[in-house]
Amino acid sequence: MRALSVRIDAVLVQALIAAALSFAHLHDLALAAGQDGWKAWAYPVSVDLLLVAAWRRLRSGGAKAAGWCWFIVALTASLGANVATAGLLDLDAVPDWLRILVAGWPAIAFLGGTLLAHGATAEPPTGEHEPAPGPMAPESPAPAPELPAAEPEPASPSTPPVPPALVTLARKVADEHRARTGTPIDTSTLRARLGVPLPLAEAISAYLT
Repeated sequence: MRALSVRIDAVLVQALIAAALSFAHLHDLALAAGQDGWKAWAYPVSVDLLLVAAWRRLRSGGAKAAGWCWFIVALTASLGANVATAGLLDLDAVPDWLRILVAGWPAIAFLGGTLLAHGATAEPPTGEHEPAPGPMAPESPAPAPELPAAEPEPASPSTPPVPPALVTLARKVADEHRARTGTPIDTSTLRARLGVPLPLAEAISAYLT
């Protein structure tokens, strides 16, 4: 654990040193191009923020073309300042084209930051991330058509009343059973087919005999 901690600290120190040097080079170039005072300090912040915003867009996986475009723009500005302040450019006599680039940088950085922050992200291809179809619910049986009321056959006084429509349905079930098996339907089978209590099934059987 100690070796890992030392290695991470060394990487962080190296990153801080590199960032400080790059920051200073950008500041010196902006100052030489006529951006004095607080403006010279704002230029390195603007370049680094655009670089970070472009990198985050690349890591997010959306609109990578825009991310790469503005990442290269910011990286070119940073590397250009580092190279320019390495003695290849006379900071006491900065050319006019460089003054124009430095003066126009705020508008470029504002445009890039806005597009990266509010640009549309890539959408997943059609058919991906769609919820898998769940198990289909069993279709409910179609409601039985209303049958014309039929006059029930006379029943004994002890037989409970049975709705005429239920008697008609029971006759149909009994006929189907006889046609299929060749035998009359018994009370237990009739009760199971109709889903009624046993006393009611016995009453219905009385109408069918």
